[in-house]
Amino acid sequence: MRTESVTTPFGRRPMTLALVKRQLVSADIKPGKTAEKWKVFRDASEARALLGIQDRALAVLDALLTFYPESELSQDRAMIVFPSNTQLSVRAHGITGTTLRRHLAALVEAGLISRKDSANGKRYARKDRQGGIEDAYGFDLAPLLARAEELALMAQDVADRRAHFRRVKETLSICRRDVRKLISAAIEEGAPGDWGAVEAIYIALVSRIPRTPTVADLEEILDEMQLLQSEVLNRLDLHEKSEKTDSNDVRFERHKQNSNTESINELEPSSEKEQGAKPSEIGGRQREPLKAFPLGLVLKACPEVGNYGPGGAVGSWRDLMAAAVVVRSMLGVSPSAYQDACEAMGAENAAVAVACMLERAGHINSAGGYLRDLTKRAVRGEFSLGPMLMALLKAGDGQKRRVS
Repeated sequence: MRTESVTTPFGRRPMTLALVKRQLVSADIKPGKTAEKWKVFRDASEARALLGIQDRALAVLDALLTFYPESELSQDRAMIVFPSNTQLSVRAHGITGTTLRRHLAALVEAGLISRKDSANGKRYARKDRQGGIEDAYGFDLAPLLARAEELALMAQDVADRRAHFRRVKETLSICRRDVRKLISAAIEEGAPGDWGAVEAIYIALVSRIPRTPTVADLEEILDEMQLLQSEVLNRLDLHEKSEKTDSNDVRFERHKQNSNTESINELEPSSEKEQGAKPSEIGGRQREPLKAFPLGLVLKACPEVGNYGPGGAVGSWRDLMAAAVVVRSMLGVSPSAYQDACEAMGAENAAVAVACMLERAGHINSAGGYLRDLTKRAVRGEFSLGPMLMALLKAGDGQKRRVS
């Protein structure tokens, strides 16, 4: 970028095209425009991270504004202040000269103030016969007025991001607490399952939370924590229903033994019908629909399926289902087997199952038979996508650690 130098009290500094552009914008302020100076300052303070300035720079800006006598910045009045470095240092809480110059330059670079230099580089005001200021040289506050609306929007954006971060953090804390309670309750009550492995996954997730996390860090861990929560609830739900089924079987067995009008042979025809029926035709045995998982989490666990989406990428559930059709054919799964899976699991979950199968294709002898087995288990309420996704996520994390 081509630059030119201008003389200042602190030597020569480069005049970049960006600075020239900001000065032109400041000069083109709408006639009659005004803004309450301390509101603009508060907006700039809120947006300091986006502006790239530090707290000390804001202290210098605050000091500059105290030298402007009016409460409102106005296009109708000159907005140039001309304090000496000594006066500025006093009002900026004793900031040193070197630090003062650095933060003044930062405010200029951020486009919050501009310089109006005199011929000798000094800051001063020339007054008329009536004592009014005829011309002044120093720091121009016009950029604050010119960018008042922009700074307000930036401050609102920062506030919205902070609120979103707080909501995600609170949601993760609640989910984390609930999962911990569920795992502890399952272990204490002796629920069947490898709860030690589940607890290890939980501990690994918690250990991945950085000391100073970003919202992206928290959202990623929240997705996986919610997945783990769904899996724990699924297991406990299956255990509870299994206990109810066992209890019902005992009562039903007693009923059969005490009945003289029913026999085992009379129940066999309906069982034979069920064996030849499609998953969607078996009444009273299908569980509630499988829980859906976030698409981003699915793609993280099953990255290979993205290569088979429209245009070589998967950006929506529709893309994932289209990719699953291609993968189904490639793996040798018949259309009828995939249709049965869609009816039993739902189209989205069937696509996820196929994506998981693609990741483990080298370990599956018969993809069609494997999918039919998953479909039967889904009909009986014995299948969950959670363990498949968690296993693939864990395997992917392990591979990344080995590579690094």
